[in-house]
Amino acid sequence: MYQLIKPILFQFDPENVHYFVTRNLKRFNRFPGGSKLSRALWDLRDDQLKREVFGLTFNNPVGLAAGFDKNGEVISEMANLGFGFVELGTVTPLPQPGNPKPRMFRSPNDKAIINRMGFNNLGVDVLASRIATYRKNQPEAQKGLIIGGNIGKNKDTPNEEAVSDYIKCFDRLFDVVDYFVVNVSSPNTPGLRALQEKEPLMNILNTLQQRNNKNGISRPILLKIAPDLTNEQLDDIVEIVQETKIAGIIATNTTIDKSGLTNEDLKTEAGGLSGALLNSRSTEVIRYLADKSNRSFPIIGVGGIHSGDDALEKIKAGASLVQLYTGFIYEGPGLIKEINKKILSEL
Repeated sequence: MYQLIKPILFQFDPENVHYFVTRNLKRFNRFPGGSKLSRALWDLRDDQLKREVFGLTFNNPVGLAAGFDKNGEVISEMANLGFGFVELGTVTPLPQPGNPKPRMFRSPNDKAIINRMGFNNLGVDVLASRIATYRKNQPEAQKGLIIGGNIGKNKDTPNEEAVSDYIKCFDRLFDVVDYFVVNVSSPNTPGLRALQEKEPLMNILNTLQQRNNKNGISRPILLKIAPDLTNEQLDDIVEIVQETKIAGIIATNTTIDKSGLTNEDLKTEAGGLSGALLNSRSTEVIRYLADKSNRSFPIIGVGGIHSGDDALEKIKAGASLVQLYTGFIYEGPGLIKEINKKILSEL
């Protein structure tokens, strides 16, 4: 059904379509029997799909990547579509509007999206409140859904003070999320990627690790990295994980390399590229990190997954879990079930 309406949706601005689809998804799930029908169509449950990763039990290894639900608006709806986990954010301490519109562009021939959203979000207090409300009212059918919090810094916060923004988000979300992701790899906040350098990154991660204990509870902390890092920089990432003892890596964020686009006009658009063109590079990064570290820490693979085979390739390269965003937009919710079926077929 999604493939039938996709050509119509793709006639309109992608950001407006995103809000149109999520609003109507919420309406559908509020109708009597809507949630049950959604789960019947899309949610595949099988104990063989469960995964134990960084101390958490995932119902299945397919998750929603950060950026789709920045403000925790459709947690329940995503669970009904069959995701085993959802990652919310990127969220910042204070609300911010993000970059000027238009800021999202499709390249359908490449199954790609360019975005320069710029961490537009309602702020960490809103997100924390919404997750808490969801936890309180969570349907029995959605028990076991893992929720991650992807945290960043406000645009106006200087890099020298960035750690304070990460601390604020970490402390505010600690009681409501299952794991954290430190995002220093978005290309859409000026200067943010400079925080991927070893010294500032070690400072942020070590500071969060020092705070990572509340009433005897700690949360897994992961680092999301860019696909544009050199092998030498990836070597540093492996050392950073081992030295800071964070839980793992998410590989990868969007890329600034647009050379593969068939749409010449889009090659000059600022922002990060996601979609099928990113698939090969993100898998390369996963494989490199897994081999270099002797698979000593978990990796969540994300970038260019548009089929069950794409997801399986990342898992074989060293990913413990996978995440969808652009593939979900192009292929629809059936992709989640397709991936889970493919995994089951390989067991």
